[in-house]
Amino acid sequence: MRQMLLDLDAEQPPSLESFVVGQNAELAQLLSLFFARTGSQYGERFVYLWGAAGAGKTHLLHALAESENARYIAPDAPESEFVHDPAISLYLLDDCERLSAAAQIDAFALFNEIRAHGGFLVAAGNHPPMILNVREDLRTRFGWGLIYQVHELTDEDKIDALERSAQARGISISPGVLPYLITHYRRDMSSLTEMLDQLDHYSLETKRPITLPLLREVLNQLYQQQQQSLNAETNAEPNAEQ
Repeated sequence: MRQMLLDLDAEQPPSLESFVVGQNAELAQLLSLFFARTGSQYGERFVYLWGAAGAGKTHLLHALAESENARYIAPDAPESEFVHDPAISLYLLDDCERLSAAAQIDAFALFNEIRAHGGFLVAAGNHPPMILNVREDLRTRFGWGLIYQVHELTDEDKIDALERSAQARGISISPGVLPYLITHYRRDMSSLTEMLDQLDHYSLETKRPITLPLLREVLNQLYQQQQQSLNAETNAEPNAEQ
């Protein structure tokens, strides 16, 4: 059987449209206004998002960064990224719990500049501001605006979203495939959607329907590729030391 090349890292750019809303309908509506810079009609220019890893916080920030005059700032970004630029109207600060002591000072100064110039800020962290592990003045600033928990999707939400995506693209999937997928593979929607694409491509390539045997075959090939990659890295380490 010919080896299938799985390119699971070739992700499509995140967008607000591809975000599976689930219990986050109000948040999704608000962020669409921030995307268009009309969030101030609610009297708010600052939003803080919190939730577990994989809930979609980074997806949302990257989606907002696709709008004009926006800047995404990772916690380990260089100091220059925290410097206010009058041309930037929307700042997206991710993984705030990972900000270094110096970066927290820079983020605090940036927050004040954004406020003074009438800009917008969406920040995200793993906990709500009141218990976020950052300096007190920055924690207080994050609490000034709206605070939303990004709720994780239930398994039923994920299956429903994947089914709707498959139907919209004319992909036929046998019963039991999606429940098996979300319990035997990565659980975030980005990875699950990518796997749906791979199943579709492999189904067309092999002229076989998307059934449990085909899914198991694809997952097994992926596992073998990962093991080969790990073995190659392990074998290369002694040579690198030499």
